[in-house]
Amino acid sequence: MTRIIVRVLVFDKVNREHIKKHKVTEEEIEVVGKKFLYHRRAHSGRYLAIGRVGQRILTIIIRRTSVGKYYVVTARDASKKERKDLYEKEK
Repeated sequence: MTRIIVRVLVFDKVNREHIKKHKVTEEEIEVVGKKFLYHRRAHSGRYLAIGRVGQRILTIIIRRTSVGKYYVVTARDASKKERKDLYEKEK
């Protein structure tokens, strides 16, 4: 698996409004983006990253725009399957 290194997360009006619908803050996304516990490739060249913020387990979908720079497509609470995948990786 290729390790991705996120140096900068890019936000704009569109993704801020979309993320707000999922009740996730930019600060929470920054935490997961910098210290995710698990990631995998998603469709269309995107990555799905899962991490913990306090008691929450969040999933963020990001797309690489340049070296170390990723556009935040969306962020939400992790699904049951994603949480299970994370627990397996943590063992």
